[in-house]
Amino acid sequence: MQTLYTLVVVVQVLSALAIISLVLLQHGKGADMGASFGSGASGSLFGATGSSNFLSRATGVAAAIFFAATLGLAVFGSTRKPAGGVMDGVTIVKPVASASAVAASVPATATEAAASAASASGQSGQIPK
Repeated sequence: MQTLYTLVVVVQVLSALAIISLVLLQHGKGADMGASFGSGASGSLFGATGSSNFLSRATGVAAAIFFAATLGLAVFGSTRKPAGGVMDGVTIVKPVASASAVAASVPATATEAAASAASASGQSGQIPK
C-alpha cells in the first residue's frame, strides 16, 4: 500500500512539473500577431500552427493526470491512519489537592464569599460602584 502511495505522489509531482514546463513553452495571445508578419514561427519545430495545438493538448492531458493523482491522494489520505504526534507517549501528571485544602479555599455561603471578596479588595462595608 505504501508503494502505491509513493507511486501516486511521484506521478503527481511529475505531472505538476510537466504542466509548469508546458505552460512556460506556450506563447501568449499577443505572439500570434507577430507570427503573421513572418517572425520565424513557420520554421519552428511543430510548424506554423502545430505548436499551439500540440502544447495545449499536452497541457490538458498533464492536467487530467494531475487531477487524477490529486483525487487518488485524497482517497489515500482519508483511509490512512494518522501517524501520531510528538507528545503521544508523554504522560502528564496533574497534582491532586487534598480535600481539606479545597474545603478551606472555598467559602461555605454566599455572604462569606462576598465578605472574602470585599476584604481582598480592601473595600469592606462599601457599596460597589
